[in-house]
Amino acid sequence: MVKAKKGHCQRKATWLSFGVVALAVVSGVAATNQPTSTGTDDQLHTSLVPPKPIPSTSTETTSLATTSTPKASSRSQQELDQEAEATRAYAQALTTLSALKPHPSQHVFDALLATTNDNTKSIFTSFLPNIQGQGPIGSALRIILKLHHMATSRISSKLSKEGLGLGNKKKDEDLRIKSIKVMDLLEHSTELGHKDALYAIGVLSLFPPNQYFEFNPRRAFESFVQHAAETGNATSQSYIAFFYASGYRNIVPADQAKAQLYYSFAANGDDRGAQLALGYRYWSGIGSKESCDRALTWYGSAAEQAMAKFMTGPPGGRTLPQTSTRLSDLVGGIYGPGASVASTGASALRPAIKAGVARAAGETWEDVLEYYLFNADRGEIDFAYRLGKIFYQGSIYASVGGIASGSEGVGAIPRNFKLARHYFTKIARQVWPHDPPSQMSVKDSENNKPVGYAAASAAYLGRMYLRGEGVKADPVIAKAWFERGAEHGDRECRNGLGIIYRDGLVPGSRPDLKQALKYFDASAGQDLAEAQVNLAKHYYNRGEIPLATTFFEQAVRNGSPFEAYYYLAEIHASQAQNPNVPGHVVAGSCSMAVSFYKLVAERGVWEDDLLRDAEIAWMSQTPQDKEVAMLKWAIAAERGFEVAQNNLGYILDQDKSILRLTRFSPMTPSNDTASLALTQWIRAAGQRNIDALVKVGDYYYHGLGVSAEETEASRLEKAARYYRSAADTQMSALAMWNLGWMYENGIGVPQDFHLAKRYYDLALETNSESSLPVILSLGKLYLKSFWHTLMGGSGGLSIWNPSDADSGPSESRNEIDGKKAEEGKGEITPERWARERRDQERERDSDFGPEDYFEGALQGGIREEDVDEFGETMLLVLLCLTISILLYIRTRIVERMRREQRDRQPNENQQDQGNPNGVFPPPGDPARADWAVLR
Repeated sequence: MVKAKKGHCQRKATWLSFGVVALAVVSGVAATNQPTSTGTDDQLHTSLVPPKPIPSTSTETTSLATTSTPKASSRSQQELDQEAEATRAYAQALTTLSALKPHPSQHVFDALLATTNDNTKSIFTSFLPNIQGQGPIGSALRIILKLHHMATSRISSKLSKEGLGLGNKKKDEDLRIKSIKVMDLLEHSTELGHKDALYAIGVLSLFPPNQYFEFNPRRAFESFVQHAAETGNATSQSYIAFFYASGYRNIVPADQAKAQLYYSFAANGDDRGAQLALGYRYWSGIGSKESCDRALTWYGSAAEQAMAKFMTGPPGGRTLPQTSTRLSDLVGGIYGPGASVASTGASALRPAIKAGVARAAGETWEDVLEYYLFNADRGEIDFAYRLGKIFYQGSIYASVGGIASGSEGVGAIPRNFKLARHYFTKIARQVWPHDPPSQMSVKDSENNKPVGYAAASAAYLGRMYLRGEGVKADPVIAKAWFERGAEHGDRECRNGLGIIYRDGLVPGSRPDLKQALKYFDASAGQDLAEAQVNLAKHYYNRGEIPLATTFFEQAVRNGSPFEAYYYLAEIHASQAQNPNVPGHVVAGSCSMAVSFYKLVAERGVWEDDLLRDAEIAWMSQTPQDKEVAMLKWAIAAERGFEVAQNNLGYILDQDKSILRLTRFSPMTPSNDTASLALTQWIRAAGQRNIDALVKVGDYYYHGLGVSAEETEASRLEKAARYYRSAADTQMSALAMWNLGWMYENGIGVPQDFHLAKRYYDLALETNSESSLPVILSLGKLYLKSFWHTLMGGSGGLSIWNPSDADSGPSESRNEIDGKKAEEGKGEITPERWARERRDQERERDSDFGPEDYFEGALQGGIREEDVDEFGETMLLVLLCLTISILLYIRTRIVERMRREQRDRQPNENQQDQGNPNGVFPPPGDPARADWAVLR
């Protein structure tokens, strides 16, 4: 009986252990599929495991594999035990590493602010005041609760072990020991022949996950070299290529030929980063000749991988990574607010600029969220809807183009689908009291319900159920939500219904293309970029390329950041590779295809988002993390990311301080650092960064980072060319002002007062904020020109006829239009015609009066008689002197008449002293009553 009971207990224990294991497996799968998880540990483990090289089908590889089989089978037991030991050490190292805390996130949202307040009705709410209500009592309660929370949190933090300094030491020591243990295990595994451990040592040495790992790029380089030699791994070859391309920390001397070789090996091994770098090098002519065809090949391969990764996501594709941020945008641009192109005109409305302004004013994302939460919990529908969008997108700022276009990284917060669904459901229930599949809704007579916000919320709820974001994927419930919103004309709901009908996602249903096209067409008519892409893909698959191109271009204009660019690149690439297309069309199509492929490949960085990781490391403010951030920006810059090039140039820039040319300069200029910065500025300028183009001109003007062998005249001429290139974009007032100053003083260009005034005027027209410096510069220009004329010089400005300043006799005035002085030579290009037409319009719209049009018409023609300019000027001077003398005489005459009048006035007063009141009766006179005024 005892034996039977013991066996029964063993069976119960067995079943219990099996249930625990099953529960652990299920919870692990659920955690893996949970979209709200950041996946930092998974990404860390994935980065430590090198991608396997693509197996070759060559006969040589086959023979090697065949001959190595007997050797593998004849290995001794000692070798097998050694391999098992290496594998165990490697696995234990990864397990220990997962317990270490990685880099902190850029923004940690306070959980207290995310607590929901349903304002449930109870018996106590009838007597107690509402905390979220208006009035002094509610405000006082909110302030008291906030102060209580701040005081308790501060006291608890001070009295905790960490606050008293007892827990930090133990925690730091534990992390340090675990970090040492990880590296020891990896080194032991490497000594036993484990190749993946060798790669992991390289990654941890190059990108340490915390401050307890040593940042050792030399050790990383040596590990990658050994790993690439033993395995031929493409990722290791890509890192080696970076060291040779950049000469990072002088670990190896910069060698563009070796960099090109290693990048080629890695790109052929299907490494996406190497494909981006190789495409950019062929596109920009770095280490090789410029070749659009080769750049098209490599950028196309990288974009194809990004598109394949995008399609592995839920219906509608993966959520796009958030956009990256230029550090200079957070301070108003490279030259600050107003002076930079990045913060003037329409660019001033970009999220990065607005975020920089908000940060400068002392605002934080916690303050914004707290304000939204306060108003949303009070029942403000618009704030609740915006709050739901923020939690769904994971950012304060949403990208244009709809839900599928993603969000901006400058306002990033952790995504929280649970809170997003809470606020969207709260809005939707005001119109539909019950969740799907119930179809009960409000009556049509109730017009005070937020139908518009409810329909938009239904779109988000349907998308969450369709894609399984924060909830279990359920196409039936998603369709019900979409149908509710579509009844009220919501474009996102119509697009969602189109996806469901197109793919036949509802169980038991078949794809209905006709119904899907109906919804896509209705949503596309409301300018939804995702619907236009879905409609364009249908026509693209049917071979109707012109119609598909039209819809793809409309989607790009409406904010589609990914799919539309990919398919447009495919269309242009096929046109560029068509032998029947004319040469000039092929060149244009190739350039367009490369540009679009580049946009797609740089946005689809789900597994290797270097820009995002660099931003997080840079915000941590520790020296090692800043080193890692700059390293990741440097790697991304070699791959052609303009944002990384801008950030590196901005950090290394030595041209920021106004004291840079004095002995009070805050830093000692380093030509090596300036040379690195100049390289990044030049590369960023080549990707239409206008402020970077002006900055390159500044570097050549001041001689920063320029070769010592270059003469001053050559350097200044290059500076003027860069300024002119920036000014020709009609966007940079600073470049126009700089060029005007150079023409005024004859530095780098021939002295020409007329062109100087022209550029000063253009600077004022381009940016009204430049009025003060332009007015001062124009005043100085006129004085300088007047003195130049008095000293016998020619080509000065006319003071009496300002219109002559824009059409002076200088032969170099045509340089502003980018053409030579000889007219009538060569073919009139559309650009030249446009410039001449612009100048004609500018002259016609100048400050002439009606009586001056005749003189204006004669300016460019032949006059009947030549008037001596000096004689005319002297005549005008004499005329002014005559008028001044006459005015002086008249003033003296008037003063004498007034003096005589004042002298006569006392005599008249003495004669009238008999009755000081004049004709008015004196007091006591009965006639005084006749002067009274009745009221």
